[in-house]
Amino acid sequence: MAIQPIRLFGDPVLRTPAEPVKDFDKELRKLVKDLTDTMMDAPGAGLAAPQIGVGLRVFTYYVDDQLGHLINPSLDLSDDKDEEGEEGCLSFPGLSFPTPRSIRAVATGFTMYGEPVTLEGTDLMARCFQHETDHLDGVLFIDRLDLKQRKLAMKAIREADWNGGSAPAFKLSPHPTQGKAL
Repeated sequence: MAIQPIRLFGDPVLRTPAEPVKDFDKELRKLVKDLTDTMMDAPGAGLAAPQIGVGLRVFTYYVDDQLGHLINPSLDLSDDKDEEGEEGCLSFPGLSFPTPRSIRAVATGFTMYGEPVTLEGTDLMARCFQHETDHLDGVLFIDRLDLKQRKLAMKAIREADWNGGSAPAFKLSPHPTQGKAL
């Protein structure tokens, strides 16, 4: 089991778009295992590689007893929005806010073995796919909030026990490319 520290809001890695995975190798499978172990330990519904300091387009999910991962995802979203959905994030411990998301999402990408996969989700699964893909694009769920909710979120972040400590420690990627695609 390789549980990794989760990066918190304010860490620049969370705002940096992740690079596409090019090598579907043993190190990628270890990254997926580390993400899965960390997500399950937290516990969370999803976890993206940047949240553990790795700048690659990889995320794991555990929603409605479905455990999985997706590499290099792209999304096709329905036009219907679920305006009332509460959403939180492991990088914002203990905080959640109503975040608009599409009710349905179709995610395409690859497994850790490089096999193409298409995943369909509604409600919470669709929300998870969108949330984790946003992480890979350097977008945080608070960016999706309306102005009133964003102000409340920023106030809650300023008051959070986990905010205001020393700057987060940076850890080198365990991959030979140091988290960057070549």
